[in-house]
Amino acid sequence: MTRTPLRPLARILSARAKGENPDAIERENIRLRHEAMRDRARLRAEGRLLILGAAFIMAFGTVGTRMGVLASTEPAEPQNATPGAAIIAQRADIVDRKGRVLATNLVTHSLYAQPLLMVDPERAATELAAIFPDLDAELLNRDFTGKRKFLWVKKKISPEQMQLVHEIGDPGLLFGPRELRLYPNGAIAAHILGGASFGREGVTSAEVVGTAGIEKTFDRWLRDPANGGAPLELSIDLSVQSTVEDVLYGGMKLMNAKGAAAILMDVRTGEVAAMASLPDFDPNTRPRQQIKGDPSDSPLFNRAVQGVYELGSTFKVFAVAQALELGLVNPSTMVDTKGPMIWGRFKIRDFHNYGPQLSVTDVIVKSSNIGTAHIAQAIGGTRQQAFLEALGLFEPTTIELVEAPGAKPLRPAKWPEITTLTVSYGHGVAASPLHLATAYASLVNGGTRITPTILKRKRAEQGKRLVSEDTSAILRDLLRQVVVRGTASFGEVPGYAVGGKTGTADKPKPTGGGYYKDKVIATFASVFPSHDPKYVLVVSLDEPVETSGTEPRRTAGWTAVPVGAEIIRRAAPLLGLRPEVEPLAASEVIRVRN
Repeated sequence: MTRTPLRPLARILSARAKGENPDAIERENIRLRHEAMRDRARLRAEGRLLILGAAFIMAFGTVGTRMGVLASTEPAEPQNATPGAAIIAQRADIVDRKGRVLATNLVTHSLYAQPLLMVDPERAATELAAIFPDLDAELLNRDFTGKRKFLWVKKKISPEQMQLVHEIGDPGLLFGPRELRLYPNGAIAAHILGGASFGREGVTSAEVVGTAGIEKTFDRWLRDPANGGAPLELSIDLSVQSTVEDVLYGGMKLMNAKGAAAILMDVRTGEVAAMASLPDFDPNTRPRQQIKGDPSDSPLFNRAVQGVYELGSTFKVFAVAQALELGLVNPSTMVDTKGPMIWGRFKIRDFHNYGPQLSVTDVIVKSSNIGTAHIAQAIGGTRQQAFLEALGLFEPTTIELVEAPGAKPLRPAKWPEITTLTVSYGHGVAASPLHLATAYASLVNGGTRITPTILKRKRAEQGKRLVSEDTSAILRDLLRQVVVRGTASFGEVPGYAVGGKTGTADKPKPTGGGYYKDKVIATFASVFPSHDPKYVLVVSLDEPVETSGTEPRRTAGWTAVPVGAEIIRRAAPLLGLRPEVEPLAASEVIRVRN
């Protein structure tokens, strides 16, 4: 910067020549220099004030924004950083085919204690024992006054209990949020849903994991956040499921049975519309698995899927279906039924004496063991095994329940001809009611195998052909005749053209071999409407006894059939099936002229 001299020589000389005072020039230059210095200082100060103002605006803006964010969020307790993966507590809902909730989540709390923070441990223990009768005050007091720094008091508590604990007022009693699995329909569909419990647990959250049924099969899917909270849709209809369970329970009590199972299945898609097993349980308070005794006596045991039984005369349909398909017989073919049929040291008898011969139709209608055995003899053991295997009766079902893979049918290691004969009428091979329902659906739907599922399907899956359309139509007519004039006459439901087959099998003794004389598994496998099948229903009763007559009656015609008929009568309208007049055969149509 160039500095201007205060007394420039040229101006001094000029001023003296004119008689002016040279000191005035110096004072003027000093004034100008001070004004310039003042202007520069003012500009510098104004710049600094501008920067400081901008800094204040930015600071207050940042603080205001942060305050707004904090005000709009939910308050949460600070958490200590811990190693390991975060606990995923969220779990998707499970709904029926119409979107009605079967399993959902409920926000609740857990109660834990930090004894080091407690003011009056003895009083707190006494008050807690009064709120929770299952707690021991003395044991709690020992825990509170011992060396423990943390202990769970209750893993889940109700809002009312939480308020009562609040009123104790001890700072060492703390609450942690919990997401509880809730089954709003109680015991309905209990064996399908299975149940859930806590897995990994923390103070602020707990992992909900499936323990049985659908909950365990789809545990990973239900906990996957990538699904966006979408519910798992099942094939069952809640209204139909409730109806089936109500009727089955009444039938079990009426028939004095120790247990019962029922399966209602769509014959085209394999979707299970209802599946019941009794006795049952409430998955909200799932009982523990019993260690001793017969597993089938536990309410957790799913008789429809896990129960493997000899299903008696319901197997006769398989022998006749194969013989029809092979061209060995037709409905009017006469079959030898003279009894007893002797094979070595074995004798095969019928429940009644049906005379020397019956048609194939009447072998099914009257349920002749001897007639079915002769048909199976003509088929042969090798072909019989292949057909039963094609029906899925030798392997566990593929239904999406975690219990299904363990329910493998029982079959003899060797297959002599006597086995061929006995298996034809349901003795020697044990399968579950679900196996039976799947096999019947595959035969009456036109002859294509279906795969059972508990999930809602958008379309039917075309399976392997087992029998022709003609054979399937003949089987449907045979089943209808069993209800119209055979062993399942109590199965008639006006308007729904029910067809079906009964099966009464003696229960094998658990030890020592042989069979009980007064304990049976009574089964009714039915289809409706038989001329245009929509659903298959299998009802099975364990050790039923019908006592309305002078003598106890245990056969399926007296026990399982009336229960199945009542289920159809009440469930069919819920399935959208309207009662209709059954079409008459051409020979029964009478032309009338005015």
